[in-house]
Amino acid sequence: MGKLSKSYKWFTVAGVLVIIILISWIILTAKGVLPMPGKKFTNHLIHEKSPYLLQHAHNPVDWYPWGEEAFTKAREEDKPIFLSIGYSTCHWCHVMEEESFEDPEVARLLNDTFVCIKVDREERPDIDAVYMTVCQMMTGSGGWPLTIFMTPDKKPFFAATYIPKESRFGRIGLLDLVPRVKELWQNDREKLLRGASEVVQFLQKMEKPQSTEPLSSSFLDKAYQQFARSYDAHWGGFGNAPKFPSPHNLIFLLRYGQGRHVPQAQQMVEATLTQMRLGGIYDQLGFGFHRYSTDARWLVPHFEKMLYDQALHILAYTEAYQITRKPFYASTVREVVEYVQRNLQHPEGGFYSAEDADSEGKEGKFYLWTQSEIQKALPDSLAEFAIQVFHISQAGNFSHEATGQQTGENILYPGLPAEQLAKQMQMPLEQFHRKFEEVRQQLFRVREKRVHPFRDDKILTDWNGLMIAALARAGWVFRQPAYIDLAQKAAAFLWQKQWKDPILFHRYREGETAIPGYLDDYAFLAWGFVELYQATWEPDFLEKALLLMQRAEEHFWDATNGGFFFTGDFGENVLVRQKESSDGAVPSGNAVMTYNLLRLSRLTGNSHWEELANHNLRVFAENIRRYPTFHAFWLIALDFAYRPGVEVVVVDPIHAPQENTLLQQLRDLYLPDAVILYKSPQTKPLLEKLAPYTAALQSKNHKSTAYVCQNFQCNLPTTSGKEMIHQIMAANR
Repeated sequence: MGKLSKSYKWFTVAGVLVIIILISWIILTAKGVLPMPGKKFTNHLIHEKSPYLLQHAHNPVDWYPWGEEAFTKAREEDKPIFLSIGYSTCHWCHVMEEESFEDPEVARLLNDTFVCIKVDREERPDIDAVYMTVCQMMTGSGGWPLTIFMTPDKKPFFAATYIPKESRFGRIGLLDLVPRVKELWQNDREKLLRGASEVVQFLQKMEKPQSTEPLSSSFLDKAYQQFARSYDAHWGGFGNAPKFPSPHNLIFLLRYGQGRHVPQAQQMVEATLTQMRLGGIYDQLGFGFHRYSTDARWLVPHFEKMLYDQALHILAYTEAYQITRKPFYASTVREVVEYVQRNLQHPEGGFYSAEDADSEGKEGKFYLWTQSEIQKALPDSLAEFAIQVFHISQAGNFSHEATGQQTGENILYPGLPAEQLAKQMQMPLEQFHRKFEEVRQQLFRVREKRVHPFRDDKILTDWNGLMIAALARAGWVFRQPAYIDLAQKAAAFLWQKQWKDPILFHRYREGETAIPGYLDDYAFLAWGFVELYQATWEPDFLEKALLLMQRAEEHFWDATNGGFFFTGDFGENVLVRQKESSDGAVPSGNAVMTYNLLRLSRLTGNSHWEELANHNLRVFAENIRRYPTFHAFWLIALDFAYRPGVEVVVVDPIHAPQENTLLQQLRDLYLPDAVILYKSPQTKPLLEKLAPYTAALQSKNHKSTAYVCQNFQCNLPTTSGKEMIHQIMAANR
């Protein structure tokens, strides 16, 4: 009996140990320290924080992160570099991984020929920008995944985007390409090196823009005409498929149309905003905008959702509402904010980067519905309503991108405004709205049970800056303190986690602050702080914006030729130190810096900021002049610079900004060329330090008093809201 008891004890101890080991294995697997079941490999990405790099950490390709270890290995082993750049929610990046990087045969060839480096373009936009320029130079186009072959000293000699595993339809595959590169590297290297040196020399010439004649106010008319020529009068938007929303284009056109009294500009914007909101590019159930439309009618999107798209759409729809007062635009803003708060908010206040297009290995699977799924999810009467409203059919309206064949799946989209749909269905509008919302909520609940797309949970300072700006502006316009609270929480999060004076860091994930910031980080967060000041009237936000701009001037400004470099003097120099001018999915950092400089000059009375803005505009004038539709945010800054503009200072004898009637009246005006300051006993000390010209402005008769100023010369003060508005309108004539 004693022996049996002893054996039993040993058996119990062994069992406990097995359980502990099993639990540890599960935890380490979930954290990515150990490979998932079925994965046999672990490469040098395993300890990275980037979700994109971690997606590749178990490929048989021996990936390295960008860093000296990889380049030293390449030099020591006399191998070229295989550089692959992508991001976690990129559909074709997933395709190339599954097809090639998870394939042992391809991996063997890559490992034998190259030292392989993976880069997350969202973490390292500086690397991506340089080599994307190379790809566009060499091939005439670009995109992701971006594939670069280069020497161990980072000089590129081959560029492409997606490369298939096997050659097909005249497109060379990796199985054929890699052996050829190996042979050239070993037997005809001089030719490769010569070509690589020529590419670098060309890059260096490109990065030296020179000051030219400034752009005149009339240039805005020419820019508008270019947009008008490319406008799609049937579906809205500009150009042909694929169509990118580019809300900063729409913001320029709204401001241009309002300032120059060109109603056609506003009509183009309204048609585009309406078609996008009613199309498949908008998630009709869970809200938020997908990345772009693969067709001309905004129906079939690439399904990833990016934080920056949501921010820029919030800004565009908010400005459209300010001009038109149409509830349709207000409800769109409310829905997008709801999506961002529900799906993208970090518990401590920052915002995650994106949600993937794919789930369960298929693009759009989370968002698509068959007719039978709709009928199963809803009672018969609601199912019939949904089928009619959302254009559901047995054949489906979604086609496989590669084959073009219909899949029987449907993208949900109404296509027409509620008023027209209700009329078609011979239903009172109020009843239509109730039924639509009942259907939406029931389908949303069913969809929530599906496998969700992957969420990239890194927090990027620049994209968060855009969202802070958008939420602050929308909160002010729509009288929504909750939006402003979201913006303030995100701003506090970034300031605590990412700001280590003088460096604003770019990325935060799982407790780690990393990567010295880029120009966009400083520019976009400063913009966010300016908008927060104009929404809260707390001057410490203005002070933070000014501090960021000072640090950007110290570390990014080219004192020799002018213009802001994309990387600071504390960052890595990848081949060349670039200066970005054109907008992409987000506005140009140089353009946003210029807009910030102009606004801060008017807010503070400091002419230095305006001089710097003027210099920056001259540096990039030739680029803007050649390609105005690729420089919409520059056009916004130029429009702001040339408008008469006003500074409105509201002086309050008590601190009560939320109850101040003059501020509330200003809130109802569309004033894209105005800056507003609020002075009270509480804000007075810091405000007068930041904007010294406000020291002389006092309240009259212990009443809230408005000073309408232009070029820092103020009209007679008034306590009348009507007179204040009259002075503003007169200044804008």
